[in-house]
Amino acid sequence: MQDLLPLAAAIAERLKARGETVAVAESSTGGLISAALLAVPGASAYFVGGAVVYTRQARRALLDIPDAALAGMRASTEPYALLAARTARQRLQTSWALAETGATGPTGNRYGDAAGHSCFAVAGTTERSRTLETGSADRAANMRAFAAAALTLLRECLA
Repeated sequence: MQDLLPLAAAIAERLKARGETVAVAESSTGGLISAALLAVPGASAYFVGGAVVYTRQARRALLDIPDAALAGMRASTEPYALLAARTARQRLQTSWALAETGATGPTGNRYGDAAGHSCFAVAGTTERSRTLETGSADRAANMRAFAAAALTLLRECLA
């Protein structure tokens, strides 16, 4: 996680300077995004909450996304990541939200995505989404790479 801390510190500095807040909805990063943001002293000034939305059951319980909103959409896509970010932002009433969904490995997911596939999105005054393909089946390395890429996107949106 040490490699995530400089990104998290830059994000924290910007959020605190602006009096803004963030929420996180992550899946295959397993809490690394939230942990990095919370590792920065003073996190209570900007971090409202986060959820590891790893299963459909967790999605229903934690994000309460209506089935109608998921029509024609599947997890591990940019549209789904953006929906999760928008939902987390709305439910936690934050300035920003960051969401991530993917397949860490060592195998792909049930949707046909290979290990090393992640989609992440930011919702706020700016909305962006991105896909990362690491080409690796290394689960732990993918979790770190996905978290770093997601935090990088948030930092870019805050710039």
